[in-house]
Amino acid sequence: MSTSAAIVRLQTAARPGSLMAAAVGFYFAFRYATEYLFFQSDPRTGAAFSVALNIVVFAVVLFHSLGNAPNTLRATVRVPAFQAVIAFLLVALCSLVWSATVSVGVAFAYWCGVAADVGMVVLLLRNGPAQSLSASLMKGYVWGAVLIAVITWLSPTMQDLRPGNDDFFSPNAIALICAFGVFMAQYLSRSRRSWNVAAVFLSITLLRTLSKTTIAAFIAGEALLLIRDSAVTRRKLLAIVVTAVLVVAAFWRLIAAYFEVYTTTGNEAETLTGRVGIWDYVLESSFEKPWIGHGFHSFRNVVPAFGVFEPWHAHNELLQLFYAYGIVGLLLFIAVYGSLYLQLRRQSSASDKALFYGLLLFILIRGLGDTDRFELTLPLWFVLLISSLLHASHPPPIKDGQS
Repeated sequence: MSTSAAIVRLQTAARPGSLMAAAVGFYFAFRYATEYLFFQSDPRTGAAFSVALNIVVFAVVLFHSLGNAPNTLRATVRVPAFQAVIAFLLVALCSLVWSATVSVGVAFAYWCGVAADVGMVVLLLRNGPAQSLSASLMKGYVWGAVLIAVITWLSPTMQDLRPGNDDFFSPNAIALICAFGVFMAQYLSRSRRSWNVAAVFLSITLLRTLSKTTIAAFIAGEALLLIRDSAVTRRKLLAIVVTAVLVVAAFWRLIAAYFEVYTTTGNEAETLTGRVGIWDYVLESSFEKPWIGHGFHSFRNVVPAFGVFEPWHAHNELLQLFYAYGIVGLLLFIAVYGSLYLQLRRQSSASDKALFYGLLLFILIRGLGDTDRFELTLPLWFVLLISSLLHASHPPPIKDGQS
């Protein structure tokens, strides 16, 4: 078979994989809206549907990946972050033995959902080059985030002037999806500038959520990206800054009204003072089991409500990990994010470094005031995707004696 024929055959085989990757990326973003759109009257059914849907999507990806593939499973998982991700999943699984959760079965179902996300990315990356499949997944995610943003703009406004619903469609979660979408769109815009339109729309939606911690973290991450990326000219930087100022000015009356509500009639537990109270209680509870923590899916079963506010997590990533997994959780935090940081240091592409350094800074700052109840602020599937992408663009040197 000639070289050109082999290339055509590989490209033809990669197209279904790219479509599946895009579909999975779309699902990762859009799934947050399913309970809000269809199950507000029956939350338990909605939660069960979400877990079941995740398993069904994993099964579809698994079926799609059966048979021969361009990459072996061993080669796919040979990336620096994989061991740290697997260690996190195994610790979470083992913690079900001592977890304070009400239902181990329900907790295990949620754990399966997190593991399935990672499994889907692994299976997808077997089907072709990491760069093209990662780009396809990002494209799907951006489209899913755009649809989430459209739903946000069409949603009713809550009493605190933010869109969404505190129980089913939280502005903080919407803001995180939009922020991830912006970073992905910026990566994609290097090959096609039209993705900048999605980045702008998602950025404006992020501001509309009035999610304070996420907005502050996003500004810091984007500032680092723009300063470090040599591809950003002074003219482009000036245009971005002017546009940002104009957007903030257009929203200024809404922002001022929100802060008036926030400081006068807002929920005390959701203010900085209230967060400090939650942090203090969680820290004290964490020292009851400082080595291995209270276990996966145990937070709501141990930590009481603060007035009318029932926190789903510690609103701080390090505290959440310390509470759930003790000292082991803090070591996992270092292992996962440290593996990505070390990979970034070895990258030769200044643009890649700037983008992902900005993303990491965004995650670290947002983690000071918000996080996820089941895993890291940066989802484990996203950690693996970034690690695979960086590994493919800058593989380690081959040692003597290796083929």
